[in-house]
Amino acid sequence: MQRENFNDLLAFLAVARERSFTRAAAKLGVSQSALSHTISGLEARLDLRLLTRTTRSVSPTEAGERLLLTVGHRFEEIEAELEALSELRGKPAGTIRITATDYAADTILWPKLAKFLREYPEIKVEIIIDYGLSDIVAQRYDAGVRVGEQVAKDMIAVRIGPDMRMAVVGAASYFAKRSPPKKPQDLTDHSCINLRLPTHGGLYAWEFEKGGRELKVRVDGQLIFNGTAQMLNAALAGFGLAYVPEDLAQPHVAQGRLKRVLEDWCPPFPGYHIYYPSRRHSSPAFALLVDALRYGR
Repeated sequence: MQRENFNDLLAFLAVARERSFTRAAAKLGVSQSALSHTISGLEARLDLRLLTRTTRSVSPTEAGERLLLTVGHRFEEIEAELEALSELRGKPAGTIRITATDYAADTILWPKLAKFLREYPEIKVEIIIDYGLSDIVAQRYDAGVRVGEQVAKDMIAVRIGPDMRMAVVGAASYFAKRSPPKKPQDLTDHSCINLRLPTHGGLYAWEFEKGGRELKVRVDGQLIFNGTAQMLNAALAGFGLAYVPEDLAQPHVAQGRLKRVLEDWCPPFPGYHIYYPSRRHSSPAFALLVDALRYGR
């Protein structure tokens, strides 16, 4: 393929990753018609259909998926190496894209980033709030932040937070009408505030453990959210029980606004880690960020 056609590959990668000509065109700063013409030209030269187009969606064909997987990360390596050249001018620079939950962003990332970004003004950080456990390679994130047990085994993971515990809490107004649950199975008789996980398309099953016995309980109630802060607010308003990180609920428990139950069924588990592909070429900016986030530093 001639060098001038590299732009066609970049256009294909944008559409394949965004799953949309509209979003890809906006990202590339070109018109949709021009982008469509570029992709059609690439397909004609290769004599292969790379994208399946419908009125509602765009997705890679088998050939397109192969091209995305084999060529995409090579362009990423080139981009990372170009960023690494910033080391030669003595000022680490570049943009780092991270996916995390809102709770991790608020409690783990932001307190350390606030100091880090002041020290390195030429480094940019983009944080995308997501509970969907996104594929960071396919979505072109530089890294993700998840609890230790959710990190894929083929990723490099660096611990950035302490062990965590979950807490089941409810307001006094709620318990005025309901007896506190004594065991996890009792939750099926309570109004609970659910969390929807986009990746699985379903509701999160509350997880418990005691004496080596593990339980997952699917709960029900009037409210479903896709964020932790909203679940806590609903519990404070008396709409039911919420299953949230312990340190998020603790100030409200200490002040009597919330009551904690099933505490002996909520043991500690591995805290947050930042993770990234093992093949990622670490730019100076990325290496500095990981080191700044490292737990116990």
